Amino acid sequence: MSPAIALAFLPLVVTLLVRYRHYFRLLVRTVLLRSLRDCLSGLRIEERAFSYVLTHTLPGDPGHILTTLDHWSSHCEYLSHMGPIKGQILMRLVEEKAPASVLELGTYCAYSTLFIARALPPGGRLLTVEQDPCTAAVAEKLIRLAGFDERTVELIVGRSEEVIPRLRTQYQLSRADLVLLAHRPRCYLRDLQLLEAHALLPAGATVLADHVLFPGAPRFLQYTKSCGRYRCRLHHTGLPDFPAIKDGIAQLTYAGPG
Repeated sequence: MSPAIALAFLPLVVTLLVRYRHYFRLLVRTVLLRSLRDCLSGLRIEERAFSYVLTHTLPGDPGHILTTLDHWSSHCEYLSHMGPIKGQILMRLVEEKAPASVLELGTYCAYSTLFIARALPPGGRLLTVEQDPCTAAVAEKLIRLAGFDERTVELIVGRSEEVIPRLRTQYQLSRADLVLLAHRPRCYLRDLQLLEAHALLPAGATVLADHVLFPGAPRFLQYTKSCGRYRCRLHHTGLPDFPAIKDGIAQLTYAGPG
C-alpha cells in the first residue's frame, strides 16, 4: 500500500478509534493485559483476586468481600464481574421476591452469588452452577470465606445443560422461585427452555438474565417477548468501570406453561 493511500485511510482509522475507544480499552484490559499477567504469575485472574481478598478483607463479612472485589477490579485487574450497580438491582429483587429457592447459572468468582446469599430469606437456599472446575474452586473458597455453609449455598460443578435435568432428582430442587442467568448469553435460551421442559419454573417465578445487551442475547429476548409466557422488563446499566458501554439485566416473570 502506498503512503498516499495509507494517509487517505488515516482519518477513518482515527474516527473509529475515537468512537470505539471504550471497547478498545475493554479489549486491552480483559484480553491482552489479563493474558500477560496469567503468563507472568502462573495464576488465573480469579486466583489472583482471591489472594487479594484474603489479605484485604474480613472473613464472614460478605459486604466487605464484595467491596474488596470491586476495588480489585477497578484499581488492579478488571474482573469482568457483575459490578455494584447490577448487584444492588439483584439484591433488591431477591429481598423483594423472598424466594425459598434460587438457581444461579454461572458462579464465576461468586460475586453475584454473595449478593443473592446475603439477601435470602431465613431458610432460603441457593444452588449455583459453574462449568469450569478451577473457577469453581476459587468461588467455593470465597463463598465459605463469606460465612455461607452448604445448606445455604451449594456449588455444583458441571455444564448447565447437563445439570438442569438432574436438579430435581440429584439436588432435590423441585422448583426455582428465582433464576439468575449469568454464564454465557448464547446459552440463555437453551437453558431457559430446559428449565421449562423439566417443570422447574413455578408460575410467578422470576428469571433474571445478565449481559442481554452486551455482548447481547437477542434470540433469548425475542423468545421471551414473543412466546406469551413472560412479562419482561429491562434494567438498563453500563459495564463496571465502562459506563459508556451499555448493558442491561432482563427481568422476566413466568406466567406458567399456558
